[in-house]
Amino acid sequence: MPPSLDELDLTDSDLYRQGFPHEIFRRLRDEAPVWRHPETDGFSETGGEGFVVLSRYEDIQAANRDPELFLSCKGPGLGYEGMGLMLTDMDGAPHLRQRKLISAGFTPRMTRRLEGLAREWAAKIVDEAIEKETVEFVQEVAYQLPMHMIADILGIPLEERDWLFKMTNDMLLSSDPEYPVDDAEREGLAAQIFAYGHEILGRKRENATDDVLSLLATVSDDQGPLNDLELEAFFMLLTVAGSETTRNAISSGLLKLLHEPEQLAALREDPTLMKGGTEEIIRWSSPVAYFKRLVARDTEIAGVPIAEGERITLWYPSANRDERVFDEPERFDVRRKKNEHVAFGGGGPHFCLGAHLARREIMILFEELLSRTAGIELVGDPAYSVLGIGNPILLSLGTLPVRLKAA
Repeated sequence: MPPSLDELDLTDSDLYRQGFPHEIFRRLRDEAPVWRHPETDGFSETGGEGFVVLSRYEDIQAANRDPELFLSCKGPGLGYEGMGLMLTDMDGAPHLRQRKLISAGFTPRMTRRLEGLAREWAAKIVDEAIEKETVEFVQEVAYQLPMHMIADILGIPLEERDWLFKMTNDMLLSSDPEYPVDDAEREGLAAQIFAYGHEILGRKRENATDDVLSLLATVSDDQGPLNDLELEAFFMLLTVAGSETTRNAISSGLLKLLHEPEQLAALREDPTLMKGGTEEIIRWSSPVAYFKRLVARDTEIAGVPIAEGERITLWYPSANRDERVFDEPERFDVRRKKNEHVAFGGGGPHFCLGAHLARREIMILFEELLSRTAGIELVGDPAYSVLGIGNPILLSLGTLPVRLKAA
């Protein structure tokens, strides 16, 4: 039985052990679409302060699209923010400048090259999984493609990737309260990844190669180039957030398809459904639970007064199941026509910079998986990981054991 709103604590990781609590989100949308979450010791980044929960699509989109009123700094959000260096933690002109410079690294030629690499990696990863027959899909398939793509973007040598992948995965898992890792060890993992980013950035400046990080190390505008801290923050954001979100969409998408065999069969029989199917997988999985905003001045949302300095949270999985926007939102449908989900942050200047590539990775992986297999069978119980100490910003499948039958 889900807790009543009086007892609800959205910072409790146990709430997410079977996936997002959609019954609770539905109740919030219906009964309290602008709800003041009580103070809690759990939310480490707010110091225990309360915060406002937005659960309806319309309100979340309005906040996404008004960055002057709803600031991205100093609210509950990704764990290694607060310095104003990550794109997700920036506002105004500094955010637009860094986003523009980073976007300049993704030239049309580079984007085409990355999509070609995604196809090559997906085929290789799926073939290796088929040879094993039984695999832990999250780590051995879903995690491999986005991490290799990030490594290609950053120009990480092949021989250094296993170390980086393991460090990144360990750091992510260390933020799940079920993994007993102390603060010092967690921070040590992050420090090693930062240090590696600094070291490889130095290599790119001395000997540029054909990758996005090499371009970013030299690109500049009238204010000069991106500095080391900005580039290292981008490295960290891409390595951690870019891998985890795409990994979760792929693994959650497969789990849902295994539970909906007629939908899986439709994708096998008609590959033209894959583009729409990818959007439905992204809507259904909603890899990022929420983002945060700081209210810049007194305002109101849906008639509820909100004071300057209050923190609001935008719950994307709830918006993506809003009955006011989506036809039968609890139905998974690869043929869904109207599907303007907000899994990539909705509209506004913080729309996910990697959305296009993430979509392509997910679609390509499923194209290769379904074309190279004749059957996929769940052979064990899936389990979720809740990433964020008192701050469940990322919910992800931790394990998904499957058996693959070659086509």
